[in-house]
Amino acid sequence: MSDLEEFHRSFIADIQGSADAAGTYAQEAFFERVGEFLTEAGEIDQADYAHYRGSGTRGVPLQVTGSGGDPAEAEGILSLILCDFQITQDVRTTVGADLKSQFKKLADFLRHARSEKFRIELEETSLGAGLADLVAARWERIVKIKLIYVTNSDNRAKVDAMPAGEIDGKVVTYNVWDLKRLQGFAEQGKARADMTVRFSEDFGASVPVLKASGSDAALESYIAVIPGRQLAAIYDVWGARLLESNVRSFLQAKGGVNRGIRRTILEEPHMFLSYNNGLAATAEEVEVERNEDGLFLKSAANLQIVNGGQTTASLHAAVKAAGAGMNDIFVQMKLSIVPTVLSETVVPRISEYANSQNKVNAADFFANHPFHVRIEELSRKVLAPSGDQGYRETKWFYERARGQYADERSKKTEAERKRWDAEFPRAQFFSKTDLAKFENSWNGQPFIVSQGAQKNFAAFARSIEKVWGRNGDRIDDAWFRRLVAKAIIFRKLEKLVSAQTWYEGGYRANIVTYAIAKIAADVDAMKKVVDLARVWRVQDVPSPLEDALLTAAAEAQEVITNPPPGVRNMSEWAKKQACWEQFRKRKLSYADDLSDILVEPDEVREATREENSDRKLSDDIADQTRVFELGGAFWAEAQAWGRERRLLSATEFGVLGVCAKQPGQLPTERQARVAVAVLDRLEGHGFNRSAAET
Repeated sequence: MSDLEEFHRSFIADIQGSADAAGTYAQEAFFERVGEFLTEAGEIDQADYAHYRGSGTRGVPLQVTGSGGDPAEAEGILSLILCDFQITQDVRTTVGADLKSQFKKLADFLRHARSEKFRIELEETSLGAGLADLVAARWERIVKIKLIYVTNSDNRAKVDAMPAGEIDGKVVTYNVWDLKRLQGFAEQGKARADMTVRFSEDFGASVPVLKASGSDAALESYIAVIPGRQLAAIYDVWGARLLESNVRSFLQAKGGVNRGIRRTILEEPHMFLSYNNGLAATAEEVEVERNEDGLFLKSAANLQIVNGGQTTASLHAAVKAAGAGMNDIFVQMKLSIVPTVLSETVVPRISEYANSQNKVNAADFFANHPFHVRIEELSRKVLAPSGDQGYRETKWFYERARGQYADERSKKTEAERKRWDAEFPRAQFFSKTDLAKFENSWNGQPFIVSQGAQKNFAAFARSIEKVWGRNGDRIDDAWFRRLVAKAIIFRKLEKLVSAQTWYEGGYRANIVTYAIAKIAADVDAMKKVVDLARVWRVQDVPSPLEDALLTAAAEAQEVITNPPPGVRNMSEWAKKQACWEQFRKRKLSYADDLSDILVEPDEVREATREENSDRKLSDDIADQTRVFELGGAFWAEAQAWGRERRLLSATEFGVLGVCAKQPGQLPTERQARVAVAVLDRLEGHGFNRSAAET
C-alpha cells in the first residue's frame, strides 16, 4: 500500500470519527478540518461553513460549501470554497474536466448571489442566504475572487493560484487542495510544496542578487533588491501564503496596512529604499543564473517572508494609488536558503530574530514560546484517569507543531502503533488553535473565537505573557488538567448541540463557544467556579453541567440567528462584541442541581497549593535520590568536564563539588535540585560518563 493510499484510509476514518464524536455529518467535519488547514496555511483568513446546493436559472447547478469570511476584513478578497469528500475504498482521481465543472458551480453561485431575485427566494435563515447577502453587500469593495476546491481525490491537473479571467472586472483565481496536498500539510505542515515563485517567467524579470555566504557557511544566502511593483504582483498572486505563519499571526494581532509605509509609497517613492528596513526571507531552493551583468535569481521554491510582511502588504494595497510612482520603489531583501529538513526549526528562529528590531513580543511567535513547549511536555507525561467508561489510563496529545502526531505514530511498528493508539487516542488529540479556542471561550471572548482559528489564536497569543507569568510556574499539572477538562466540555457540547431538536443546522461552532462563555460568566457572577477537577476525574461532563450548557446553547442559537434589523449574515453577527454583550446580559434559568458541579474559587486555589507542595516534596526526594545513586566519582567527572568547557558558574561549580564529596558530605535539597538541573544542561552539551572518561 502506498503512502497516499494509507493516508487516504486513515484520513477518511479520522473524518468519520470526528463526525461521530461531534454528532454531525462527514461533509461538515471535512470542511472543519480542511478549514483549519486553509487558515493555518494562509490560503484564507478564516473558514465559515455555509453549505448551499441548488439550481439557478435554466437549471444551472449551484454549489458552495463555505467562504473565507468577510472580504472587508481580507483586503477585498472574496474566497468561496467547495468541498468534495467521498468515502471510497480506493483513491479517486480528478482531471481537468472535473475541475472545470466544479469551479463552474462556484462561479455560477457567485453570479446568482448578486441577483436580488435569487436572494429573495432563499430561506432567510439559511447559510446560503447569509453568504449570498454578504457577496451582494460587499461586491463594490471586492477586488479579487478566489475559488477554492478541496477534495480527497488525487488531482492530476496543475491548478494553484491560476488566473481564471474576470467577473465584472474582478480578477478570479482557481486553487485546488487535493489528497496529496492535504497529506503534505497534515503530516509535515507543507502547505506550499508546489509554491514556486518564478521571477523571470511569471513576474517580468529575474532579480539581481549578490551572494552573501562563503563556501563554509551553514546556510546559503543572498542580498537582493526587488522592484516594489514586482513584489506587489507576487503578493497579489500568493497573498498571505507568502508570509511565514508567525508573521501572519503578528499582522493579525497588530492591525492592517502601516500608514507610515503607505505615506512613503505615495509621497516619496524615490526614498523608499532609504527609509525602509527591507525584507528577510527564506526559500527551500533557488535557481540562479550568471550572465555578463552579474548574478540573477530566476525562481525560489517555497519563498517565505519572515520579516517585512507590513511592507509587502502595504505595497500591494497601495499599488493602484501609487500609479507611476511605484516604478521608483525598490526593496532590499536578505534571502536565506533553508533546506526542507531544517525548515521546522530554523525558519521560526530566523523569523523571531529578524523581527526583534520591531519589539515583537515572544507571544507573537507563539510556536517558540516556552508556554508552548511546557504544554507539550505535560501532555506527554500527565496520565488521564480511565473515567467511568474506560478501562485504562490514557494521555491527551498536544501537537506543538503541525504533523507531530502523525510523525511520531508513523515511526512505530504495527504492534507499537496499537500501544500508541491506546495511550494517545485520536479523540484526545488537540492543537494550539484548539487550545486557544477552549481558553478564550472560558475567558468570555466567544465573539473572537467566532472570528476563526487564526484570529482567535493571535488574540490568545497577545495574552500569553499574563498566563505564563514570570517563570511559568502557573503552567503545571493542575493547569493542564483544567485545560483538558475544558476540552472535554467543549467537545461534548459540540456533540450534544448537533443532537438537539431545536438545533436548526449551521452556526454550531458559534453556539458552543457562546454557551460555554455564558456559563462561565454566570457562574462567576455567583462567586463560584465550575468544578473542572471533577470533569477531569470522570473524563466526562456531569449531567448537571450538561443540562446547564444545553440551556445556554439553546439561548445562544436564539441570539445568533436573530440579529438586529438589516443583518442577515448570522456568522458575521456572531463575530461582533455586540452579539456577546446582548447574550451575556440575558437572564437564564438553570436547574437547581447546577450547584452540585460548582465550587468556591478558594477551594480550587488551596487544592492547587497543596498539590504543588506535594509535588515539590516528591521532586526534591527524587533529585536527592538521583544525586546519591550517581555517586561522588560521577559528580567529580561532571564537574571537571563542565569546567574544562566553561559551562559552569562559580555557584554551580561549588554545588557539583559538594556532590562529589559523597558520602562524606551530602548536598541539601536546594543543592540537589541545582545539581540535577546542571547535569541536564551538561548532557544537552554532550556529557556522559564515557565522554568524561576519554
